[in-house]
Amino acid sequence: MNVILLSGGSGKRLWPLSNDIRSKQFIKIFKKPDGEYESMVQRVYGQIRKVDPEAAVTIATSKAQVSAIHNQLGTKVGISVEPCRRDTFPAILLACAYLHYEKGISREEAVIVCPVDPYVEDSYFEALSELGELAIGGESNLVLMGIAPTYPSEKYGYILPRTAERVSFVESFREKPQEKLAEEYIAKGALWNGGIFAFQLGYILDRGRELVGFTDYKDLYDRYATLEKISFDYAVVEKETSIRVMRYEGQWKDLGTWNTLTEAMEEHIIGNGICDRTCENLHILNELNIPILCMGIKDAVVSASPEGILVSDKHQSSYIKPYVDKMVGQIMFAEKSWGSYKVCDVEEKGLTIKVTLNPGHHMYYHSHERREEVWTIISGRGYVVLDDIKRPVVPGDVIQIPAGCKHTIYAETELKVMEVQLGTDIDVSDKVKHHWQF
Repeated sequence: MNVILLSGGSGKRLWPLSNDIRSKQFIKIFKKPDGEYESMVQRVYGQIRKVDPEAAVTIATSKAQVSAIHNQLGTKVGISVEPCRRDTFPAILLACAYLHYEKGISREEAVIVCPVDPYVEDSYFEALSELGELAIGGESNLVLMGIAPTYPSEKYGYILPRTAERVSFVESFREKPQEKLAEEYIAKGALWNGGIFAFQLGYILDRGRELVGFTDYKDLYDRYATLEKISFDYAVVEKETSIRVMRYEGQWKDLGTWNTLTEAMEEHIIGNGICDRTCENLHILNELNIPILCMGIKDAVVSASPEGILVSDKHQSSYIKPYVDKMVGQIMFAEKSWGSYKVCDVEEKGLTIKVTLNPGHHMYYHSHERREEVWTIISGRGYVVLDDIKRPVVPGDVIQIPAGCKHTIYAETELKVMEVQLGTDIDVSDKVKHHWQF
């Protein structure tokens, strides 16, 4: 099956573990049988591969998330990169154009679109495959998956099926209601709209031409910034008359807030944390190298990262976004295609960063015009290249990199480096890329 995973947004409701670069789907909080942790995107991608090893998975995302995707899933996963954010309809249209014009997928093949971050069972992905088969059947232009509601939620839109059958034509849609109205919808057999749907590839390409008038993938990509910001629901779903819904009754959770996220966690403490016996329904998530001690805390979440520290009642944590929006500062942690970095100290004319490179990976060969750098090798083995001269590095080595010097570092084993940046104008835009054959 062809699956498009929508990976957008900054996940500010999960601050301080998420930021503009590291969205919620990349936070590693789910414990695997081997004791390691995996993120939402790793979990979902693994479940798809388990149900259908041959599935073609394409992640529709922004430029800022590409490095994290490569870091967590490798370089073989398909990625449709938005030049800028234009909401879900342009993102889905661009991904579909990518599949057809760049990957050669036939117009008659089914495409399933779903969010990248649901907490679900494997049966969900088996249902996605069935959704694709229904789309190929041709009885309707669109097939939605409707989630059987477990409570009268005010967070979701509702789908009202025409009949009580498992697969039914859609009678109507309802916007996010207040609780009392949601109860009435559920009594009438309404389903949650989880933003999951399937169609034949040609259908969306044709709808896109009607609304945008593009010729091919490159044309659409080049004009992307001029497209109207509009959701797929408004642009396509609400205007479509031939549409069916398939009922899904398995586990499905939207882990968009600390309250819902902690419900899915197997452990109450991740990282260096301690709580006394009087604590109840408390979750600690600590990415810092210092301990967190909680005593007598109930129904709360405590989360710490280089970005900051959150101490919140679980219910109140749902209202975090306006406060995070007011915070403007240095990104303190990010995943890159080659590894990750953590900012340790910020001065007016200096920045200290701890860099971790994964085995077999390297930074771009680059230079800076307005700053110099000093690298101190903490652990691991690899080599550096300075102005086209290659030399090995081991723990204890110190490498001086003057402004204008072309440089990179390659990790033969996991390599940890302290990087000190010195200059009067330290900025991420001060980077010139060069070529080096690794």
